[in-house]
Amino acid sequence: MDKNTTTKLKLQELRLEHGALDDAISRLSEDPSLDQFKLQRLKKRKLQLKDFIAKLENILIPDLDA
Repeated sequence: MDKNTTTKLKLQELRLEHGALDDAISRLSEDPSLDQFKLQRLKKRKLQLKDFIAKLENILIPDLDA
């Protein structure tokens, strides 16, 4: 497997995890016995994933000579 393929697979995996976290955060937010610390941890992880996804997407964009 080449580097681009590996990066694309990792990106897909991270996007799935990001979506799952989004769903979990939504469900937890609706829970009347809300665990604020758990919610904060999930939101922090989601932001970390978003940043890492952006970095991987930038790696996949080819450099253009102007």
